[in-house]
Amino acid sequence: MSAKVPMTKEGYERLRDELQKLKKVERPKIIKEISVARAHGDLSENAEYHAAKEKQSFIEGRIGTVEDKLARAQVIDTATIPKDRVVFGVVVHLEDMENGGEIKYQIVGDDEANVDHGKISISSPIARALIGKVIDDEVTVITPAGKREYAILDIE
Repeated sequence: MSAKVPMTKEGYERLRDELQKLKKVERPKIIKEISVARAHGDLSENAEYHAAKEKQSFIEGRIGTVEDKLARAQVIDTATIPKDRVVFGVVVHLEDMENGGEIKYQIVGDDEANVDHGKISISSPIARALIGKVIDDEVTVITPAGKREYAILDIE
């Protein structure tokens, strides 16, 4: 059996919506594009046809990937998570011990991660360092830019 893929309810819904769009919009659209390109004659030198077939291959691959992730999804309801320690789904407020700056991150599944939106992957070095910690704990994270130290200010 394949490993479960942890994700928030929002992440699950986003993947489900993407799958519906791929199946109901993108797949029919590319089939039509292939049909139009095929009507142009000689397929061996038909760049439009080959580009459409390549796009179809990408769409079908993505459908397979998304279906697999949804089938293995372990949806975590962030509303029911205890806020006494850092676990998947919580938002953690940190103080950068070097410069005193404050940042906050939500720990989410790999597919949901988006640092620009304050969402870090459960498998990222900082999330791995934070898991299990409590308010006022200090953590050291080894990043590509070097060692960083943070203090946990709050968990929500």
